[in-house]
Amino acid sequence: MFSFFKRVKTVVDSELNAMLDKAEDPVKMLDQFMREMEADIRDAEAAVAKQIANEKMLQRKYEEAEKMASKREEQAIQALEAGNEDLARRALEDKKAHASTAESLKESYTRAKQDADSLRTKLDEMKSEYNQMKLKKDSLKARAESAKTRTKMNRAMSSIGGDHSRQGFDRMEEKVLRYEAEAETSEDLRSSSRSLDDELAALNKSQGVDDELAALKKKLGKE
Repeated sequence: MFSFFKRVKTVVDSELNAMLDKAEDPVKMLDQFMREMEADIRDAEAAVAKQIANEKMLQRKYEEAEKMASKREEQAIQALEAGNEDLARRALEDKKAHASTAESLKESYTRAKQDADSLRTKLDEMKSEYNQMKLKKDSLKARAESAKTRTKMNRAMSSIGGDHSRQGFDRMEEKVLRYEAEAETSEDLRSSSRSLDDELAALNKSQGVDDELAALKKKLGKE
């Protein structure tokens, strides 16, 4: 019934280590261990309740036997006072039988009470151990979840800037640089083309003015 203590030690020591070595889910396994402990406590509570009931039953019978012994003694006295010695003798014989029964029941009741008290103490110890394991379980679960989160974050961070990603970024950077170079080249070509067009337009404009100036001079006879 009280294999609980052995199981508690197993949880804390060997089974917990084996669980981690086998890469089992610590959170699920700890919950399973707690359920097993709870089942042990329920079994222990049932056993303690049964023992207490037995203790109370023996106490009641012991007290009834004592009362009957006392009652028969009083009745024996009444019989003697009434002058009925035979009835007094029979009352005393029955008192002796009840007294003997009471003595036997008292011993049984005392042992039952001691057993019940011992079981109560062990049950209290079990519950105390359970509460300690529950606190430890909560701590271990929190540590396990934290470790899982850190592992996920580390894996995510390690994937950032990895060879594949870095090569992809380098390739895209080269494309952007190429696009920028092409844009600058097209702007240079356009600028060059515009300058040539402007010079030719200016030349044509200059020639038109010169022709117009020569015609005006000729008209004024100042040529």
